[in-house]
Amino acid sequence: MKQYLGDGMLLITAIVWGSGFVVTAIALEYLNAYQVMAGRFTLGAIILTILFRRKFKKFTKSVIWKGTVLGAILYISFAFQTVGLEYTTASKNAFITAVNVVCVPIIAYFLFKRKIDGYEMFGSVMALAGIGFLSLQGSMTINIGDLLTLGCAVGFAFDIIYTNRFVKNEDAISLTMVQFLSAAFFSLVVVLIKGDIPTTVEKEGIYSVVYLAVFSTTIAYLLQNMAHQLTTATKAAIILSMESFFGMVFSVLFLHEALTVRIVLGAALILAAILFAEVKPAFPKKRALKKVS
Repeated sequence: MKQYLGDGMLLITAIVWGSGFVVTAIALEYLNAYQVMAGRFTLGAIILTILFRRKFKKFTKSVIWKGTVLGAILYISFAFQTVGLEYTTASKNAFITAVNVVCVPIIAYFLFKRKIDGYEMFGSVMALAGIGFLSLQGSMTINIGDLLTLGCAVGFAFDIIYTNRFVKNEDAISLTMVQFLSAAFFSLVVVLIKGDIPTTVEKEGIYSVVYLAVFSTTIAYLLQNMAHQLTTATKAAIILSMESFFGMVFSVLFLHEALTVRIVLGAALILAAILFAEVKPAFPKKRALKKVS
């Protein structure tokens, strides 16, 4: 029962994150990328502080420095993603972001010498092919927004790797609080340096930022952290990768983006690459079971 509860939490997270691409696109009509990030991280940090203020007493130097590292990675990743969304569509932004799942094993190999098997390599090639279908224009050039989004996918891969390492020895909620507090600090500093403090904001822009802060940031990350305690990492990665699918669906429904054969093919290749790279541990087990039987 707990396993199904965890899967349900992850599915809700994927749906919320998928909707976040559309809401971010709407927010960018009224604010620039750095203002949107400052709003969502600051409000998210405030909400977490109010909900879990008692955690402050348990903060250690280890939690603070690890959370700050995660906050810096998170801010940089969202900067690539949000700025990229100013130059590309929400559906393409969603699917290219999902490549972070395939990037994880490659980065883990270079950082920690973790062996890359054939499944992961094949998944990486499929993902690159999918990015090509989504991003390459008629002149065989890549849109700057697509390139920035690919940078965000790499950033989120680093976030996954280091979050998984840090959460083994630290309290997940405490790490999340420091992560968002530091991300809020970085975003506010950038806005102040750029002199981008908005004097007036349309109500649609405010509603969008509030949605991103409450649902896509606070609730989604809390659900994800709790769900990891109830299900396996492989199933979690597969379910969360569905955010790209929901991102495309919401983009077509609410932003009326054109759904071309090329976009569908590229999206299908990326989604297949993610599923193939993550499900591969099950294949050897199935073969072993057949030999035993």
